[in-house]
Amino acid sequence: MSAPAPAAPGGTLPAGPPEAVVAWVNEAGAGTLAGRMGVTFQEATAQRVVATMPVRGNTQLQRILHGGASAAFAESLGSLGAALHAGEGRIAVGVDLNATHHRPVRAGTVTGVATALHLGATTASYEIVVSDEAGRRVCTARITCAIHGGRGTRGARGRG
Repeated sequence: MSAPAPAAPGGTLPAGPPEAVVAWVNEAGAGTLAGRMGVTFQEATAQRVVATMPVRGNTQLQRILHGGASAAFAESLGSLGAALHAGEGRIAVGVDLNATHHRPVRAGTVTGVATALHLGATTASYEIVVSDEAGRRVCTARITCAIHGGRGTRGARGRG
C-alpha cells in the first residue's frame, strides 16, 4: 500500500496513485459535507468514483434516506471525478444536478458509483447510481461540472 499523497495547498487534489488520492480525499474531506454525512471513498479516478454512505444520520422524519442526502452524495462523487479530470491548476464546479429516487432505504449503507459520461476541456458529466446493500437501485443522478482555470492547459483527460 502506498503512503498517502501529501496534502496539496488550497484543497487542490494531489497527484499520485489512485489509492493515495482516495486516502487523501477521505482525510481532507473529514470537515466537509461529505465527511459529516459519513461518506467514505473507495475508488477515485476521472473515469469512475465509488463511495459508501450510512443511512443512519442521513434520514428524513419518516426515517428513510433523505432525497437531499442522496443528491449531495451523488454530487460529491461526480464533483470529485470532475476535479480529477480537470487536473492541476483547474477546478470543477457543479452546474447541473438531477436525481430520481426509486425506492426508500431505512437502514444500512448505500453505495454510489459515478461513471463518466463526458470528459471534455470545459465540462465533465457523470451518471451516479446509488444502490442499497442488496444491490437494488435507490437513486439515479446525473451531474455536469464546468471546468475553470489554467487557460491553455488541459487537465488529465481521463484517458489512458
